[in-house]
Amino acid sequence: MNVHGHRKKEIDAAIKRQLNKVAHSTLLGLGNVPSIELAKELIAIAPPGLAKVFYSDSGSSAVEIALKMAYQYWQYLDKAKTRFIHLENAYHGDTIGSVSVGGMDLFHKTYKGLLFESYKADSPYCYRCPKGKNYPGCNFECLDRLRDVLRQHHSSTAALIVEPLVQAAGGIIVWPEGIYRKMRELCHKHNVLLIADEVAVGFGRTGHMFASEAEGVTPDILCLAKGITGGYLPLAATLTTQKIFDAFSGEYKEQKTFFHGHTYTGNPLACAAALANLGLFKKEKTLQKLQPKIKFLGKELEKFKKLKHIGDIRQKGFMVGIELVKNKETKEPYPWEERIGIKVCQKAREYGVILRPLGNVIVLMPPLSISQEELKQLLDAAYKAISEITG
Repeated sequence: MNVHGHRKKEIDAAIKRQLNKVAHSTLLGLGNVPSIELAKELIAIAPPGLAKVFYSDSGSSAVEIALKMAYQYWQYLDKAKTRFIHLENAYHGDTIGSVSVGGMDLFHKTYKGLLFESYKADSPYCYRCPKGKNYPGCNFECLDRLRDVLRQHHSSTAALIVEPLVQAAGGIIVWPEGIYRKMRELCHKHNVLLIADEVAVGFGRTGHMFASEAEGVTPDILCLAKGITGGYLPLAATLTTQKIFDAFSGEYKEQKTFFHGHTYTGNPLACAAALANLGLFKKEKTLQKLQPKIKFLGKELEKFKKLKHIGDIRQKGFMVGIELVKNKETKEPYPWEERIGIKVCQKAREYGVILRPLGNVIVLMPPLSISQEELKQLLDAAYKAISEITG
């Protein structure tokens, strides 16, 4: 979430300037200058073809809006397309709609009775391949289930929703190159919308402003949050195409409006922070300066591979998942009761570093502004903690 660090003077100043004008003005029938300016900036940097912006206040809400938007779009085209496809290990938020397209029983099974039904396809989890194959000789066989679902159910499917390139909460599952593009092609072939949830992977986190850029993909709907304000204030945006927007246009009496709204949608303070955040990306050449740090991170992670209980190291940009296993040869995971990830992260605190586990996966997601020296400190602490706890 944190992009440029704390107490960034440009973002601080932007919020103060806006606070001296107006703290909040709803977008329900109104507009405000920062939200309009930010919408223009987002469209300018988003994948080509995205043309409209709908604001909300969290990643879950951005996804909820995307689902409702896709569902309603097909109603206006007189198509009975009401279902969604999601991937195994998917996480799209904690609201009922976003949980319905989640693929992690750990987070979602408690609420099963509240959820709508959706189709599930395999995750491109190369370390634990659902087909038992090895990349790159697998020919993306993990897409077979998605192909089958689309072939059988495309007439009832509104959209496929994915986290492009990296499934974050699923354990920093980094996708093999080219598979996202294949998903886009399959959706196009079967006339199904593609929703890209870039809440976690957007705003430089993968080394690109947006993950979709890496494979030249323009989704039909793009969900953004977290780093949009540099980590300062809650704000989210759902971007879509002119084609989808036009389906909601009509005579007043037709009542074709997208009936969804939040009191704090397009909050001027948050939008001012977001504008300053995007300005810093340009001014400080954030993405360019990030590239050598990404390479340094990858190089330093190599030494982790010799540790006895590290099964897999996954990196995409500034997103790293280190999967710990009880047995490296068989990939046997540590049982939950051993709390191995928690123990490693607690040990890391003794070395001045705060880490977060996702089960047996140790997550490294430093702010983009971290220095190479600080990055070295982070990696050294993680290495020592893993070494000591796993023996």
